[in-house]
Amino acid sequence: MIKCVAIDDEPIALSIIEEYCKRYGDVELQCFTSPVSGMECVRATRPDIVFLDIEMNSHNGIELAAELPQGTCLIFTTAFSQYALDGFNVDAVDFLHKPIFYPRFERAMEKAGKFIRPAWQDDDPGSLALKAEHKTVIVGLKDIILIEAMDNYVKVYRKDKPMLMSQITMKEMESVLPSDRFVRVHRSYIVSTAAIERFSNRTIYLRNHPRPIPVGRKYIQAFNNLSNIFQPK
Repeated sequence: MIKCVAIDDEPIALSIIEEYCKRYGDVELQCFTSPVSGMECVRATRPDIVFLDIEMNSHNGIELAAELPQGTCLIFTTAFSQYALDGFNVDAVDFLHKPIFYPRFERAMEKAGKFIRPAWQDDDPGSLALKAEHKTVIVGLKDIILIEAMDNYVKVYRKDKPMLMSQITMKEMESVLPSDRFVRVHRSYIVSTAAIERFSNRTIYLRNHPRPIPVGRKYIQAFNNLSNIFQPK
């Protein structure tokens, strides 16, 4: 869960950020029209991301930025583009110019994710953040049974949970999965070793999955190397 605080003296601007955070998914957001109350919350809760307006009636966001706790990811939101350079001078990750449209908001969140992901994923090293249906979904590695390629998407089959479709390639997926828990056995399949019920040189049968999975010719040796040390339960 990504924890965020938004500070803006315009309620409409806050409602837009709130709507976009819900659409993005896996975001916990607190909104404040009062800069004083908002900064008190930031200091008390130390959120991952702060959305901060620059020109508010009683405060200047550039000055408030200097008071943020170390390590806070800052995204400025403002209707005044002339502040962009000032924003980056205080180490803002991004600068959203109002009116903010969702694709631009999503890019800002992805940029912020590169800074905060190590911190919030370390809380649960057994999970993976995937984009699914325009939302970010945290998937437990222990729940994954099988990953199947489908063009530039993958289908993620999970134990006792709905299948997810995520826009990521098999190569990218293989690179982020722990190699001691997952093995690619075919150009179209990655399997969880914990889900393997039985296997032969060319076929794998998984628990909680009805279809046998073929072992591709290119991957036979790699799978055989694994099967030498794998002991089905």
